[in-house]
Amino acid sequence: MEKSEPIIHSSLRTVEWKDDKVVMIDQTKLPNQLVFVEYNDYNQVADAIRTLVVRGAPAIGVSGAFGLALAALQSSAATKEELISDLEKAKKILFETRPTAVNLGWGLDQIMKVANNRTRVDQIKESVINEAKKMAEDDIKINKKMGQNGSTLFDNNDTIMTHCNAGALATVAYGTALGVIRATKESGKNVKVIATETRPIQQGSRLTAFELKHDGFDVSLIPDTAVGYSMANGLVNKVVVGADRIVRTGHVFNKIGTYQVATMAKQHGIPFYVAAPLSTFDLKTKAEDVIIEMRKGSEVTGIGDKKTAPDDISVINPAFDMTPPELITGIITEKGVAKPPYEESIKKLFEGT
Repeated sequence: MEKSEPIIHSSLRTVEWKDDKVVMIDQTKLPNQLVFVEYNDYNQVADAIRTLVVRGAPAIGVSGAFGLALAALQSSAATKEELISDLEKAKKILFETRPTAVNLGWGLDQIMKVANNRTRVDQIKESVINEAKKMAEDDIKINKKMGQNGSTLFDNNDTIMTHCNAGALATVAYGTALGVIRATKESGKNVKVIATETRPIQQGSRLTAFELKHDGFDVSLIPDTAVGYSMANGLVNKVVVGADRIVRTGHVFNKIGTYQVATMAKQHGIPFYVAAPLSTFDLKTKAEDVIIEMRKGSEVTGIGDKKTAPDDISVINPAFDMTPPELITGIITEKGVAKPPYEESIKKLFEGT
């Protein structure tokens, strides 16, 4: 395990494949330390996803793919059938780590498709690794294209609010919502950012504020409870967030608190945008059937080792909430920006893909 000083995060890889190992930034250590961890076992990758060493829907999707690549290398199978069986077992373990983000299932399915299309064991192993590496490279290209598409929606001197972390740290690199903000700045416009702290894991204060500050952005941090204050006092022009799952009706599942930010934005007439790649869309599941991940109560009852609540208090700790389409101004993707009515515009995005 190595440590180094923080560097510009638009060029820093959240997750990558090196020397037949998966290398990740341990996001639980940020912002105090920039620590890289190496894994050579898919069970370690599953644990990393579960414990938020790696998080953010696109990054989880690629991490799952790399996990299957490790599973292929770990397998001692002599036949295709045995290897596919080993991969299916690994896929199940990896898939069960985070049930709400759709990118994980997408990444795992892409790898299994490639594995099933090859005949020899050595071919399967090689093609699975190559496909996972290609998915990581594609993630960066997609984010940059998404950023370009979204940058036209933002004006010079805008102050943009974002919730949670949909930046370089939520993807392989560059970011979704923060990728849009990066691209807006790269297009020559001056922008400021307001980041919510995003309780209880504080991805906004630990990750978003960290990477934007180190990328030279003018960023201010606010408590989640100050969203209404900021909007009512004219401190915010636009909002952009990421997503963990978007269904065909335009209902968006994202970090808990997103629904509140969107409702406040509507109340104050502030455009509310979502930025997500097509791999985040789930065209089959109905909004009411999406499973919302519930996380352990200790995330809410304390910060680190410090207790902040009474013993044995009941806790409700959902990781995500649902924002209905009527609160969303536009959904920014690598194929363009979907606008209401979303059922039609989302369908168009997928035509010809």
